[in-house]
Amino acid sequence: MDVVISILSLLGFIALTASTGLFVAIEFALTGLERSTIENDVQRRDDHRAKAVQRDFQNLSFVLSGAQLGITLTTLATGFLAEPILAKFFTPLLSLLGVPSEATTPIALVVALLVATMLSMVFGELVPKNVAITNPLATARTVVTPVHAFNSVFRGFIHLLNKAANFTVRRLGIEPADELASARSAQELTALVRNSAESGDLDENTALVLDRSLKFGETTAGELMTPRSTVDALSAEDTVQDLISMAIETGHSRFPVIRGDLDDTIGVVTYKDAFLVPEDQRHSTIMADLARPVPLVPESLDGDAVLDEVRRAGSQVILVADEYGGTAGLITIEDCVEEILGEVYDEHDDAEAERDFQRFGANWQVAGLVRLDELAEKVGYIGPDGPYETLGGLVMATLGRIPRLGDELVLPESDNPMLAEFESGYRGRWMAKVTLMEERRVESVILSPISEEEAATMLEAVEPTKGAQR
Repeated sequence: MDVVISILSLLGFIALTASTGLFVAIEFALTGLERSTIENDVQRRDDHRAKAVQRDFQNLSFVLSGAQLGITLTTLATGFLAEPILAKFFTPLLSLLGVPSEATTPIALVVALLVATMLSMVFGELVPKNVAITNPLATARTVVTPVHAFNSVFRGFIHLLNKAANFTVRRLGIEPADELASARSAQELTALVRNSAESGDLDENTALVLDRSLKFGETTAGELMTPRSTVDALSAEDTVQDLISMAIETGHSRFPVIRGDLDDTIGVVTYKDAFLVPEDQRHSTIMADLARPVPLVPESLDGDAVLDEVRRAGSQVILVADEYGGTAGLITIEDCVEEILGEVYDEHDDAEAERDFQRFGANWQVAGLVRLDELAEKVGYIGPDGPYETLGGLVMATLGRIPRLGDELVLPESDNPMLAEFESGYRGRWMAKVTLMEERRVESVILSPISEEEAATMLEAVEPTKGAQR
């Protein structure tokens, strides 16, 4: 009879441990699922299990409370049932090992408690937890029916416990939720993309496009625009023949039409407008007659709103106004696309000449109009905050004057040492050499990595020169 009771007790222990695993599995499976995954499963399978998973996901607070109750009850029952039964198996073994008879019972109980706890944790909690995390949908479909049966039996008690918990949570100033939030912020999506790329689930190019797309809304019109100093414009009195000549010369297809300067822009024309004018009238038709109105947006407008404005603009060109009401630059649809996809070249572009970053060995040739955030991402140099946005502006601010061709300088270190850990590639100092100027604007700079000793030597050589100038 004792043997039968022992066998039944062991079977009960196994059943209770498995029951604990059911509750643990439903808990981790439901919290690891996305609403879209569940809805897709309902549409694809349309069976009672898929609908049951959807029902429990929408009533998550109740289901998780039931799971906690189930885990508590089965764990307590497992300990109550397993400890004395397992102790019976350990007592003879301890006697064979020479343990005094008065000590065998308490030692056997302690050992039985440890073994029962270990088996319950491994097979009742850790194993189902790992299975549920690895394959949450399949796990939820498997365990949802027995767990729902338990919750139905103890529904009243679970509701009582849930209301008590919700009352306490509301007292803490938090409103309980019956369903997990499925929406994700741009920062969370960016982290998901980065993690997926690092694990190999997304290829590098796809991850880069997704990352840029998510960050696009954080950019501003001032960051997207082509600065006014590099904008090619036509005068209101210029003719269609001038439009054709400038299109051939620059390779651009759209031009603002101005009276004096960009602050007095009357509209925009495209090279296609030239073909609407008969050839014999191209020397007499002026741009003022062809110019179409162009929208004007502030520099602070975010990237998503900028893209909407550019798409709505008939010419796919908008002007950007600075805080003083002047024209800071212009944005085309190509500028928006390149912010997401990177440089895009057509048959009229010299891809090699227009490339913002060109690497040769350890050195980089970088366009002066490259933004500092792009420089940090591509080269790894993080500059200090200041009244500038581009590499050319940083060079000018560091020199304290308009740069000259051949100027060499040590780029300043970031004023936020916490950012150093995010640098990629070379982590030392950088020397910049101005290789091309466009009037007073830095057109091109060569960046070279140097050691701290070389940087100190260059900086010491600069100080006496500054003193002599003063």
